[in-house]
Amino acid sequence: MYPKLLLIICCWWAWQPVAAQIELITLDKSSGRVEIPFEYINNFIVVQVVFNKVFPLKFIFDTGAENTILTHKEITDLLQVDYQRKISIYGSDLKTELLAYVAAGISMEFGEHLRLSSQSILVLEEDYFRFEEYVGTEIHGILGADILRRFVIEIDFRRRVISFQDPSRFTPPNPKKFFQIPVEFDRYKPYLTLPANLIQNQPTSLKLLMDSGASLALLLYTHSDSLLQLPENLIRTNIGHGLGGALEGYVGRTATLQIGKIQLNQVITSFHDLDQDYDIDNTFLNSRNGLLGNNILSRFSVIIDYIREKVYLRPNRDYNRPFKYDRSGLTVIAAGGQQHDFVILNVVKDSPADLAGLQKGDEIRALNGVPSILLGLENLVSNFQRKVGKRVRLLIKRGEQRMLVEFRLQDII
Repeated sequence: MYPKLLLIICCWWAWQPVAAQIELITLDKSSGRVEIPFEYINNFIVVQVVFNKVFPLKFIFDTGAENTILTHKEITDLLQVDYQRKISIYGSDLKTELLAYVAAGISMEFGEHLRLSSQSILVLEEDYFRFEEYVGTEIHGILGADILRRFVIEIDFRRRVISFQDPSRFTPPNPKKFFQIPVEFDRYKPYLTLPANLIQNQPTSLKLLMDSGASLALLLYTHSDSLLQLPENLIRTNIGHGLGGALEGYVGRTATLQIGKIQLNQVITSFHDLDQDYDIDNTFLNSRNGLLGNNILSRFSVIIDYIREKVYLRPNRDYNRPFKYDRSGLTVIAAGGQQHDFVILNVVKDSPADLAGLQKGDEIRALNGVPSILLGLENLVSNFQRKVGKRVRLLIKRGEQRMLVEFRLQDII
């Protein structure tokens, strides 16, 4: 449940164009369309990319990011890639200076029928994002709008495929299956303005970044509109990670969110006060109220026509499923060289886990007798969302001690 946005939203570089170069796109000529499979892990879309014809890497598919970023500089160092220049990235406080490089002449292959050549990307001096901790598998970067904007993109969450299509050969979908939704594009990123009731019978309108790089359902910036009223039933918890460390906020439920003809009810919502943590001009956020992430987007097939600035949605059979939230009170990350150590990052006060004595820093070695290494992060977290009253038995390592801890799951929001 960690939104990528909270890792990157407050990092920018100078947005200066790199030196002009000829960019080549090779796409299946017979259909002008290619389907790329993806893994859907902990609500992140992860695609395989062959980088510079050598390394098979994993990138997060991210409609909310303006630039494609490689987070592991050792890869481009090994390939002796040409760094055009060093640039400054500013951290969460917009004061801490971090370093990155513009790398030119990069090729990226997606399957057999899509190849991008002579690309320029951003390479981080260090892996500031640490995606592995939240995805549970090694991640090497993010695929952003600088590449996606050349295509019509369709994300089919049910089939786990992304279609890249030549815009000149795209035909709008059947209106009996898809509905078009009003959208605004800024820096090639799509924004939806949606009716909502944060509290029942108190309507408002939310401008939201459509962000496939965020694993959550809905995140709202409490400072963005003085009329935004938070629900009464909230818990204070860790809602993400910034370059300066863990980010605290609140989680509750939005009563209704209207997306075209579809109404979603009791939507899990994270609330963050950016004014409290950052010094950010709202124009940098394009005056948005928050973001719409994969826990909502995955309920639809999504078509983004970047050239014509249109978005089409088709609800899938999951569109009306209830929004589940953790019932343990635990936030867990994957640590260690191979993401095989599962460490408690946060414990919600007065939650079942808290009352059972669990603490930040405890390592979960087994759940209900099954070693955590066999479960993986995604299955571990999903077990904490099972039905109310389900008994959970954890084998915990705390320092040199090992202990068994037991509690029963309860609704906490």
